[in-house]
Amino acid sequence: MTVAVWEAMRRHPLRFARSTWPLRCWAFLLSGTVVGLVVLLLFAALLFVGLGLSVVGIGLFALMGLAVLGIPVAALERRRFRIVEPEPLLDPHGSLPGTGTWPWLRTRLRERATWRELGYTLALGVVFSVTGVGFIALLGLSVLLTATPVIVWAIAPDTVMLVPGHPISDPVAALPGSAAGLLGLLVSAYVGGMLAGAQVWVARSLLSARDEDLNSRVIELTRSRARLVDAFEAERRRIERDLHDGAQQQLVALTMTLGLAELELRGQDAPAAALIARARGEARQALDQLRSLVRGIHPQVLTDHGLPAAVSELALRNPIPVTVDIDLPHRLPSAVETTAYFTVTEALTNASKHSGADQVAVVGGLRDDRLVLLITDNGRGGADPAAGAGLQGLADRVAILRGRLVVTSPAGGPTQLRVEVPCSA
Repeated sequence: MTVAVWEAMRRHPLRFARSTWPLRCWAFLLSGTVVGLVVLLLFAALLFVGLGLSVVGIGLFALMGLAVLGIPVAALERRRFRIVEPEPLLDPHGSLPGTGTWPWLRTRLRERATWRELGYTLALGVVFSVTGVGFIALLGLSVLLTATPVIVWAIAPDTVMLVPGHPISDPVAALPGSAAGLLGLLVSAYVGGMLAGAQVWVARSLLSARDEDLNSRVIELTRSRARLVDAFEAERRRIERDLHDGAQQQLVALTMTLGLAELELRGQDAPAAALIARARGEARQALDQLRSLVRGIHPQVLTDHGLPAAVSELALRNPIPVTVDIDLPHRLPSAVETTAYFTVTEALTNASKHSGADQVAVVGGLRDDRLVLLITDNGRGGADPAAGAGLQGLADRVAILRGRLVVTSPAGGPTQLRVEVPCSA
């Protein structure tokens, strides 16, 4: 574990005393001593109140406050460490399951980081505050001895008693004390660096995020991402159902009504007949567009028959001939099927618009519980994911399920998209 102040002392031991490091370490230790003493008093007060009033139940709230005291102290310390440590300490706490005091308290009391922060708070109040007081005494005495000639000159003709039995009334006679003070400041520079480095080392061990904290955070992010995918898919199906059962049925009724009106006017020389026939054609066209939109939101064949049938139907509507060879032993999870389907849809659309291809092949199967799709066209190639949002959007869609998208598109073609999606995601 590398500590910046220790590394500075090791690399340039002589230059260290002339740099800004001593002043930063002194500011860090002085502020830490003040914080440590305040924390120690607060810790003692909460412990006294908690134990004294625990028999009536009120003290339990004080004890719970004592248990989470380390959280705000640690947050303050992570900011204060920036004085001597350029690399910030990561917050080890995970996200909260809800809002309010009790969900926050339950979550934090179950985390190991909370108890490590409480241990650091106790060390700050007892160990580091005591060492800080000793360091302040050393630094204060060094500053006082360095300023001895000025002090003697300022209070003359009175004498200054620096050493018992040896009064000093001449500033020149106080120069040895000044030399001792300068030596003390030099010692304080290195002692302050060692103490500040020790406190940073302990803080990194107790306050920074550990592997288990990061792992739990990754798990929570994965779960929240899965919940977002489910919520997005549920909302998309709701929109598809509303369009199918609402607007689509109204357009069907409108088309039938216009057809009946057209039958009533057939054979009559009425100007409205042509308008009704035109309105019926426009209503039929709007119905076809709406059906295409509904199918694009979530095709019913994907829900009923799975990915191979849905991609085969998609290939029939594609302007470029598409061969489909997807062999799956069973149905895949809904989120995986939906992501794969819309990835193929976007890939075929891009091939039709930009590749200049006259043949596209879609091949897929399961390998080690991962859906693998290869979408290949014989176009001009040169597809660049960084050139636009199309391929990048496909990669983002696949990444939601912890999958990946690999694009191979040399100049002159062919272009191949390899999609891998874990079925357990």
